[in-house]
Formats: sequence, C-alpha cells, structure tokens
Amino acid sequence: MQYLDEGPRTTAMLTGLLRDAPRPLAVALDTEGASFHRFVDRIYLLQLTTRDQSAIIDPLRVSPADLAPLGALLADPAVEIVFHDADYDLRLLHQDYGWSATALFDTRIAAQLVGLRSFGLAALLERYFGVRLDKRYQRADWSMRPLLPEMLDYAAQDTRYLLDLRDRLRADLDRLGRWAWAAEEFTRLEGIAWPSEDPADAFLRIKGSRDLTRHELAVLRELAQWRDSVAATLDRATFRVVGNEVLLTAAREQPTTRDALAAIRGMPRGIIETRGADLLAAIARGKAVPEDQLPRFPRAPRWDRDPDLDEHVTRLKAVRDAAATRLTLDPGVLCSRERLEAIARRKPATLQEMAAIPDVRRWQVAELGTEFLAAL
Repeated sequence: MQYLDEGPRTTAMLTGLLRDAPRPLAVALDTEGASFHRFVDRIYLLQLTTRDQSAIIDPLRVSPADLAPLGALLADPAVEIVFHDADYDLRLLHQDYGWSATALFDTRIAAQLVGLRSFGLAALLERYFGVRLDKRYQRADWSMRPLLPEMLDYAAQDTRYLLDLRDRLRADLDRLGRWAWAAEEFTRLEGIAWPSEDPADAFLRIKGSRDLTRHELAVLRELAQWRDSVAATLDRATFRVVGNEVLLTAAREQPTTRDALAAIRGMPRGIIETRGADLLAAIARGKAVPEDQLPRFPRAPRWDRDPDLDEHVTRLKAVRDAAATRLTLDPGVLCSRERLEAIARRKPATLQEMAAIPDVRRWQVAELGTEFLAAL
C-alpha cells in the first residue's frame, strides 16, 4: 500500500493507472470524512485499490489539480468504480471536487438484491472471505494529522477486498438473473449530489419539529441558527454543541433565565457558562416573531382524496410480499412502501403507465407489474 501525501507522486500514480492498467479496469474507492467531528464534512482521506495495487491519498496534502486524474477515472465509462454504499461518498466527491461517476458497482446494493439481510461491509467480508474487520476507528477523527499507522491500516481495509467482493456478488447476480436489476440501480447513482437547499430552513428537518406549534417553531429556528453559528466558529459537529432533543425542549419551554436553562436535561453546563446569554437572546428573538411571520412547513403535494387508497396499498403489499417470499428478498428492497403508495395513487392502467411513475424501476415493473395491475 502506498501512502500518497505529495502532489507529483500522487499525479504520477493516478496517471499511470489511466495509461498502463490493463482493461477492463476496475477501481475500488472509498473516502473518509469527519461528520462526527466537524461542522461541515469534507473528504479527509481517499482509498483506492486496483487488481494489483493499493494507495491511500491524503487530500489535505495534495491539491485538487494533483487529483485531476482520479476525477478522469470516475468519469471514464470504461472504468468501473466499485464502492460499498456509494451514496455519501459520491455526494462528498461532487461537493469537494465536482466529480461524478459514470460506471458504478455498489456492493451494498448488490448484496441487497442478491437477498442478503446483513449487507454491511464487515458482514459481507466475513461471509465471503472469513475476514473480520477491525471497527476500532469507525468514528475516528480523520481530519487529525498526523494519522496513526494503525488508522491508515484500518482505512486500507475498506477497499482491500472490495474488488473480490464485487466479483462474488456479480456472479450471484448473474446466477439469479438479477444483473439488470443492479445495473439499473447503479445507473441511478450517476450524477448524484446534494440538492441546493437554503441553510435557513435546516431547522425544519430536525426530527420532532413537526410536533411543535408555529410559535415554538419560531424559537427552534432561532436556536438552530444560533447553534450553527457556534458550531461553525468551533468547526464542530452541531450535536457536539447542543443536541436536537435539547433544542426541541428549549423551544417548548422557552426558558428566560440561566437556571431555567440548566434545568433542561442534557443542556451542557459549559454552554450555559460561556454562551448562556446568547442562547437566551435567541429564545427571546423567536418569541418576538410577529404572527404573520411565523414559520410553517412547506405544503406537501396535494392528492385528490381517495377512499380506496389504503385498500389498494394493502392489495399491492400482498402481491409484493408474496413475490419477496418467492424471490427470498427483503420486501422493502423489492418495492418500498413509498413506491407502493405512488402506484396506488396513480392507478396505472398499463405497464407503460406504471413505468412512467417517478422512482418506479423498470425491473420492478417487469417482476411485479402484471400482478400489480391485476390487484388494482
């Protein structure tokens, strides 16, 4: 394994991959972030493995220009990029470098479609290779430097066996006749990125916020913005400043003194001592929001009331569950509840109409469509 923390060596290694590696080329890739520790996550380590070599790249020590050949690898349709649970990695790669992948294989998705109920990387490596992964650094702070040698060894494990795992899962998919299913899922990952959202609306995504009144929601908005400001200043994950449950309690109780703040379960004493006045001021601002400016949740898409919706979903679920048993698949993997509801609302009359429903896969229509139409 090479540890690359110097620009020209990194560029030379990546350029050599593009130029010299035999085709078809497959590259296992993984990233390490620090969302458990930092306010804004980014990539702090890149691990890659080909059929004959492995490397760990330190993106804090090399420039984006030095990494350009890796972006070209991801964009090359002749190079298969293998991830385990690619979603977050792909979003980070797009956020930090503007990269998108065009030929993907996700071993997590493949394992689910094969019918495995334990599809974490550790479980898969133990199942197929008898390898037990060391989870000691699962929540390590990868932004720290220097990295310990044992941390680098831990990071290297994430791609060391990934290409062999890809081969075993691809063989299972072919044996079961489900390769087309996986290929469609992999294609849907191409170009994935975080949507552009207004940071001021982030408080609406806090679990439990829908249970608040609009007056309480106004206080939560001020508290969330205060917490984000503190977390950004400290470069610390927001939950390490104040947890969501504490913010929700404060929004409901709306304390006006430090003693009242201290009575909230889970409120950090250090926050009260150093930033208590700012926290109380945020609560006061929320309480002062005029009635006509109180926040509200965006309206959900309106559907015509359908008294038969629940019955139709139940019928579709019965079809899905019977097929899941026959195929030895988790029912939610075969077709999620949300997709069942979408089909029930649209009431397609043909397979073509069903295939046009957003998020419904072609392979799901092929496997379940005829029986779904009959059930409706």
